[in-house]
Amino acid sequence: MTSKRTRWRRALLPALLLASLALPAAAGELLVGNKSANTLWRLSLDDGRKLGEAETGPGPHEIAVSPDGRQAVVSEYGHQAPGHTLSVYDTRDGKRVRQVDLGRHGRPHGLRFEPDGHHLLVTTEASNSLLRVDLRGGAVVRAYDIGPGTGHMVALSADGRTAYVTKISAGTLVRVDLIDGSVLEKPAGAGAEGVAVARDETVWVTNRAAGTVTVHDPRTLDVLDTLDSAGFPIRVAFTPSGRHALVTNARAGTLSVFDAVARRPVANVQLADPDAEYRETMLGRAALPIGAIVDPSGLRAYVAISGGNEIAVVDTVSWVVIDRWPTGDEPDALGIVAGP
Repeated sequence: MTSKRTRWRRALLPALLLASLALPAAAGELLVGNKSANTLWRLSLDDGRKLGEAETGPGPHEIAVSPDGRQAVVSEYGHQAPGHTLSVYDTRDGKRVRQVDLGRHGRPHGLRFEPDGHHLLVTTEASNSLLRVDLRGGAVVRAYDIGPGTGHMVALSADGRTAYVTKISAGTLVRVDLIDGSVLEKPAGAGAEGVAVARDETVWVTNRAAGTVTVHDPRTLDVLDTLDSAGFPIRVAFTPSGRHALVTNARAGTLSVFDAVARRPVANVQLADPDAEYRETMLGRAALPIGAIVDPSGLRAYVAISGGNEIAVVDTVSWVVIDRWPTGDEPDALGIVAGP
């Protein structure tokens, strides 16, 4: 016979499950680089409240968080004058601990930590290079010449041996062997910009002028598939499970969601608030979504709405915007510091 205690536990289980689903996506912080304000904000992943603010160099464009979560690095691209520095922050208190001068390598942009957590890959548009930076020594230890064509964003293979760089003006994808230094370049699409490596090791590229996402073989860089993503696709990010690819469409003000396994569209999220008054951006008066990142829980995605000075919080089950969090002026770069 079932005991009263067992029956009570069974009756309570559904309520506990519902309560767990109602909990915040994760304890931790969302880092936001505000390009026009030259600031780095820390927002609570629970509710978006502002936890802190630090100064950056001119034009913070991208953020990388170390594998152990203890450091965050910001690329300082500059405004009218080219930037040539990286700022390193202690994520425990949000304070800047050092600034790395890249010397002749101006316009740093794309960032990616290597698995060891001490070396960082950086694209520098002014020198047509991919840099390997030793953060402990604060110095460039290797510069890979990737050639002209506006090398912008960088992604890294799971084993940390291969980097992939997109070139906007060339419309190409570059494969860099970080061990022997060899470079391979193949066409992607007009305005190739966003790049990320999928769970199956294919390389996904957003081609903003072409309005497409191309899926590339990681070794040959040949195009395996081309997906439509209308409205200036500018960034791509994967959910932690690897099941979905999220693409921000800057001109359309939308988020395209693709099944990364079947390579087919799943949803199209409207990010622009119809009642909002957006400011002038590089694409006119618009919402201009750019940076996107997914919570470690996989339950939420966060999109920087540059034209509205806010973060759009997207539920990854219903694929709708469920909240909007204020930021500084012109948010773009995003990073996540996971909680315990």
